[in-house]
Amino acid sequence: MKENFKILRKSLRLTQREFAEKLNLSQNFIAQIESGSKIPSDRTVADICRVFSVNESWLRSGSGQMFNLAEDRTAAIVADLLDKQCPTYNLIINIIDKYRKLDPVSQSVIDKFLDDLLKGED
Repeated sequence: MKENFKILRKSLRLTQREFAEKLNLSQNFIAQIESGSKIPSDRTVADICRVFSVNESWLRSGSGQMFNLAEDRTAAIVADLLDKQCPTYNLIINIIDKYRKLDPVSQSVIDKFLDDLLKGED
């Protein structure tokens, strides 16, 4: 299971610290899971699956798809974007990275623009 934790974290392009923060865990605990010195509780596994839309069977044993694609449209989109073969992979990663670095006011301006833009698609 330790390898699947690391594969998941890296596929999400998160550091151990970022991954831990999203789960309210310590970076040290994530490092211990990835090294095999700690085994996550069932609750931790459930939290990871819920937060990141991960298939629990894949996380525990490697069987099936990494993400619960059929259950979550967002997870399906993210899985596609994480495929480095996607022609717009670098562009999307750069946009997300720049957005994350913006202050909240600037993010809000972009959010409003995108909401207005998407209203025409309904």
